[in-house]
Amino acid sequence: MVALAMAGCTLPGKDDSKPQPVISAPPPLKADIWQNIASSEDANRIRRVGTAWSSGLAEARSAGFANDINAEGKLLSANAAQAKPAPTPGSYSCRMIRLGRERPRGPAFQKFKPFFCYVGVEGDLFTIVKQTGSQRPAGRLWEDDNPTRLIFLGTIALGSEDEARAYGEDPRRDTAGILERIAPFKWRLVIPFTQTGARLDIFELTPVADQPPE
Repeated sequence: MVALAMAGCTLPGKDDSKPQPVISAPPPLKADIWQNIASSEDANRIRRVGTAWSSGLAEARSAGFANDINAEGKLLSANAAQAKPAPTPGSYSCRMIRLGRERPRGPAFQKFKPFFCYVGVEGDLFTIVKQTGSQRPAGRLWEDDNPTRLIFLGTIALGSEDEARAYGEDPRRDTAGILERIAPFKWRLVIPFTQTGARLDIFELTPVADQPPE
């Protein structure tokens, strides 16, 4: 009888007949995907891209390259990124500018000869490959929660190697950066705190007018 009496009792202030609120988990972030792939060192480089811009530009200006920086316009403007950063697949004419000294007495501003790049599609991802040169970055582009950029995670092929290694296979070859659109039909790939010691490598990408047939 005690058990029956206990079963008939209801604790004050508690009504089990009312539906309990459902607590839903927050939607996953786009950055969660690339952050799970990137090494902690590369994720930190991407987080510090603003510092790379400010220190690289300051070092180049103090070394007497202010006019060279100004002549590049939006390419070397830290805040030039525009919406819809996804590139158009195809061949690109590319060139690279390096900011910051790799060695204590090295140049703080370097411009390199033009070369060709190729933007492809691999499943749901864009890919970028530098097609010529002794050091050829190649990698995939990942969506980010910042709508003005894509995240680049890749590696570098050297010399006569046919293709780059997979990201994460050799940390000394890994490279990470940000792809941004800075004008109609013009993009830049920004690599902060490079493996060589520079503050920034900035690749300018402009689609080739006469695209080769597929």
